[in-house]
Amino acid sequence: MAEFWESNFVEKQEMWGSEPSKSAVLTKDFFVKTSVKNMLIPGIGYGRNAQIFRDNGITVTGIEISKTAIEMATKHYGTDMVIHHGSVTDMPFDNCKYDGIFCYALIHLLDNNERKKLIQDCYNQLSDNGYMVFTVITKDAQTYGKGKFISKDRYEIFEGVKMFFYDLESVHAEFDNFELQEITTVNENFPFYNIICKKTK
Repeated sequence: MAEFWESNFVEKQEMWGSEPSKSAVLTKDFFVKTSVKNMLIPGIGYGRNAQIFRDNGITVTGIEISKTAIEMATKHYGTDMVIHHGSVTDMPFDNCKYDGIFCYALIHLLDNNERKKLIQDCYNQLSDNGYMVFTVITKDAQTYGKGKFISKDRYEIFEGVKMFFYDLESVHAEFDNFELQEITTVNENFPFYNIICKKTK
């Protein structure tokens, strides 16, 4: 996985452009409303989803598997944003508690055990009354069922990219134990669910 993303960022650079995703805009509004002051973005990439939060006074920390992506983020957004180099499967990278965590289009690239660990690791790093938001691909995507079958609802859609496709049943199965608050549909380049969980005291 590390080699795949490193080679992609080397070759394609800002492959998703510089504008934040729709999910990031919606999450920014929600985090501002709920007074989030510091947040973690696992899989921050080159930072396109980070700046909108920073522009609203939220301190952002990232985790990124690609050194090239981290260098791009530093070039675009400065050196004052902490980005841990490594895989989200190796969380935690610090002992901080965060008011908010935003995990965009990443968890569905992991296998069953890795997804469970990521959700638990993120929940563990939430402060009391903190929120975590996951954006996940849904089974309404045109790529669902395409490519090499791996396991239920999981396919290798092209070499190096194994993707799990969510429906409402699998969202509830994975997130109900983490104080699931809301599921909304967001259509971007793929159909996504935005999943909000809260950690109460």
